[in-house]
Amino acid sequence: MTRRGGSGPGSEGPEGQGGGFRLSHLDALESEAVHIFREVAGEFERPVILFSGGKDSTVMLHLALKAFAPAAVPFSLMHVDTGHNFPEVLAHRDRVVARHGLRLCVAAVQEFIDRGELRERPDGLRNPLQTVPLLDGISANRFDAVLGGGRRDEEKARAKERVFSLRDEFGCWDPRGQRPELWQLYNGRHSPGEHVRVFPLSDWTELDVWQYIAREKIELPALYYAHEREVFSRAGMWLSPGEWGGPKDGECPQTRRVRYRTVGDMSCTGAVDSDADTVEAVITEIAASRLTERGATRADDRTSEAAMEDRKREGYF
Repeated sequence: MTRRGGSGPGSEGPEGQGGGFRLSHLDALESEAVHIFREVAGEFERPVILFSGGKDSTVMLHLALKAFAPAAVPFSLMHVDTGHNFPEVLAHRDRVVARHGLRLCVAAVQEFIDRGELRERPDGLRNPLQTVPLLDGISANRFDAVLGGGRRDEEKARAKERVFSLRDEFGCWDPRGQRPELWQLYNGRHSPGEHVRVFPLSDWTELDVWQYIAREKIELPALYYAHEREVFSRAGMWLSPGEWGGPKDGECPQTRRVRYRTVGDMSCTGAVDSDADTVEAVITEIAASRLTERGATRADDRTSEAAMEDRKREGYF
């Protein structure tokens, strides 16, 4: 945590007088997230970080490393792999895990399909199929706290959720039964079989995330930056061709200069036309946007007004 005091920048009081210290906006968000990680370490026995290699989970892991440095992060990592993830993101995930000597548990949707425990959807989407592998992984490893990179600005169902969000013995979420969180006091109490989802980035926005990436020089998969890519149009989004089922007849691939604001299952994550090939250019682009990344590029959130909330009630993260 960076503290500024004396007569240096950021130390001025309300009328410009020196005195005490004041955290910058990003320092305050970082301090809050570090506090949350340490609270989890103190309250829970077997916490796990959901880590996909995307920007939010990469920032979250960066914060966890800061929270416990110079000691190792006392949490495992888990990724629910749909089998249709972007290869660039999986490669980044594996590099980060190897670099920091972390333990990664992968819950693969394909294994559940092969065993007959899940069935492919007619629309080819696998994001909704992640709930069963996620809950199975939590139960099998006896994780009692699951840290995710969800933010309140992403989607209205996520805006309802507390930082510490209780899940019942079936992994389900009741939005009407949430606990108050006054003055950053978090309640991690849970009964046997229950667990708590924890969201250290709840108060961050997409712009905050990118400004922090710029400040901390955090490495991300290259597809977050503008690049030439073969894509095709479906339901108003540019999707990448792949074995997941695209393109279909009449969907003509073309090469465009695009980037991804969010990365998930290739079957439902769209690219946006962009020339933003640096962190600074991405920040400028986001500052001018009036759509969240999920609202602009995630087909699975468009199935109904309550699509995300319905999935979260069932155990989705």
